Amino acid sequence: MAKYQRTLHGCSLVEMRAIIEREIMHGSVSASLEDASDFEENGSMCSVRVFERYSWLGGNRVSLSVTLFQAAGSGDVHLSAIASGGSQAVFFKINTFGEEAFLDKLKEAVGRLA
Repeated sequence: MAKYQRTLHGCSLVEMRAIIEREIMHGSVSASLEDASDFEENGSMCSVRVFERYSWLGGNRVSLSVTLFQAAGSGDVHLSAIASGGSQAVFFKINTFGEEAFLDKLKEAVGRLA
């Protein structure tokens, strides 16, 4: 499992969500948006996205769960992304290359905004 967390300043959750969706979906021919969930209450917003793609190196699929949160009136968006899958071992992970590569796509997209 690979994890990335960051607070982004001066952007909106809606903008960040659209950029992440576009970059992940266009970053791999096998990428798919498996499911999405959005909540809003009293101006605070939370979005969850679960992406999946095929890892050629590992010969399997990996998932990337992305959570975005923005408190009411805040110019900060909190991002938490966790990649999982990508190993064929039964009791422990042999490799995490697919997970790291999937997470790197997200980091690249976010890095261009910072």
